[in-house]
Amino acid sequence: MNRRYKIILLFWVLPVILVLFAVLYFKPYESVPDTITEDTTAIPEPRLEYGLPVDSFDIHRGYIPEGATLSSLLTTLGLSPEIILKIASGPDSVFNVRKIRAGNTYAMFFSPDSLHKPCFFIYEMNITDYVMVDLRDTVKMERQRKEITVLNRKLSGSITSSLWNAMTDQAVSPQLALDMSDIFAWTIDFFGVEKGDSFRVIFSELYVDTVFAGIGKIEACWFKNAGREYFAIPFIQDDIENYYDISGQNLKRAFLKAPLSFSRISSKFSNARYHPVLKYYRPHHGVDYAAPKGTPVYTIGDGTVIYVGWSGGGGKTVKVRHNSVYTTTYMHLSGYAKGISEGKKLKQGELIGYVGSTGLSTGPHLDFRVYKNGQPVNPLTIEAPPCEPVKKQDMPLFRQIADSLAKELNKIK
Repeated sequence: MNRRYKIILLFWVLPVILVLFAVLYFKPYESVPDTITEDTTAIPEPRLEYGLPVDSFDIHRGYIPEGATLSSLLTTLGLSPEIILKIASGPDSVFNVRKIRAGNTYAMFFSPDSLHKPCFFIYEMNITDYVMVDLRDTVKMERQRKEITVLNRKLSGSITSSLWNAMTDQAVSPQLALDMSDIFAWTIDFFGVEKGDSFRVIFSELYVDTVFAGIGKIEACWFKNAGREYFAIPFIQDDIENYYDISGQNLKRAFLKAPLSFSRISSKFSNARYHPVLKYYRPHHGVDYAAPKGTPVYTIGDGTVIYVGWSGGGGKTVKVRHNSVYTTTYMHLSGYAKGISEGKKLKQGELIGYVGSTGLSTGPHLDFRVYKNGQPVNPLTIEAPPCEPVKKQDMPLFRQIADSLAKELNKIK
């Protein structure tokens, strides 16, 4: 092999050998990823009050002291007169500072640093509603409502003494009794409920932070009074919700069943009632409602005041003409509601006066009378015409809802 051939061979073979050597002995570098350990520790949710993270503030809590004004309270909490004036000048619809009530809860949220600056002021109007005043930068105020939990309930019971006691006996707020009496105010006289009357009701209770906050909506109700059954079915017609009986008649009537919202009947209608002052029997064409002095008295229907003044043995009296047929009289009042005068137009349920004992009276009560075409009639037995019933075109939907709720009520034991 001559020299020239060896040089050519070396020139071609040597690179091949070097490439093979590199492939076989020099592997490419593979990066090894770092081991990542996932932190599974749960991050705690911030604890909120009034929508604010409480751990981010120093909080001073308290109750409005007796006789305190908002100005005096905020001054003790470190607010300047300028800031207090801005709060007091805010819209009454948001925060009427003149109506703060002793005993209501308040809280001031301060910054947690050494400056300890007031950041938020909270005033609780009631268990659900509060005013938040943002003191950072410019003063801003808004009404807010706490989160409400709704608990649906069903209840039944029998009357042994009163509907109020029937509720408290079952550890239910007596507000339910008042709400039921409002629904049936045109059809049942709850001052005359009898022992053995019974009820079934589907309703809701409201809670704020596990604290009872009130009775919610009554979804359906059944009441048996003096052997007669009454249903209350809520239904929306023309964008307005009213309660109707099982046949679709509106429970609202031209007249309320009673002119008081809470009391008891002390003397029923009689043509021969012994008068406790005059000491002899005389016709008593009305119903006496015993109630504490100052109890509000309401007109049972729309009408016009035709008399305000002293009426002999009836004492302070108001007379209302409702239409060409009916007139009502309210006697022994302790006083009249503001603005009550002859000629004043009244709406059903409008305040006209207060229970008293003026005139010939042995104690505070309301003597309530109804006249039909000038003749006295028994207020407990008059049948006032109902308001608009369920319309024909809405009846199929109402029938479906009413039948379903009636079945639910009948299941309650």
